[in-house]
Amino acid sequence: MSLIPEDKKDYLKNEFATELENPVRLLMFTQTLECQYCAETRQLVQELASLNDKIEVEIYDLLIDAGRAKNLGVDKVPAIVIMDEKDYGIKIYGFPFGYEFQTLKEAIITVSKRKTDLQDQTKARLKEVRTPVHIQVFVTLTCPHCPIAAVLAHKFAMENDLIKTDVIDAGEFPHLSLRYGVMGVPKVVINEKIEFVGAIPEDLFLEHVLLATA
Repeated sequence: MSLIPEDKKDYLKNEFATELENPVRLLMFTQTLECQYCAETRQLVQELASLNDKIEVEIYDLLIDAGRAKNLGVDKVPAIVIMDEKDYGIKIYGFPFGYEFQTLKEAIITVSKRKTDLQDQTKARLKEVRTPVHIQVFVTLTCPHCPIAAVLAHKFAMENDLIKTDVIDAGEFPHLSLRYGVMGVPKVVINEKIEFVGAIPEDLFLEHVLLATA
């Protein structure tokens, strides 16, 4: 049974035909045992790839392909790395369905365009970042505001190689939700020291990122 409804497939085909400019690779990491949503995540990315020939899917096993996982910073499953020949540090952990399907779709489009639609001032200030930044965005599939924070964080990663963004399903990784005290979503944690809850404007999000590098 298809995860993407037929009417939605037609819409996505048209959108991808218009928006996708360059090939995009979806590297999906799975595991044979003890992965609740790996099968569904694999099916979803494969269905997406069937909609446009610019979307390529590669399936890897977290244990068998441990070297590749380490190089990409993948440490849990299911995981999707959205990249081309270059790794931009854009990852999704969990099954990106519900509202989070929007996050995956926007990441595909952004990587395909090889550029973001962030404000010029934001881009300039992000390029001044000289120390590593790790952004973790905790989301749920039923949160309508989560894609706003997740998509923005992914775009930040696109602008600077030192910025890496993980979008994490809080429900699928309860140990991380407990560790970071996730009581509401979206919750953003930057470099383990700066955090906030909610979808905030681009300029304010940027200030939190810069504060984490101070």
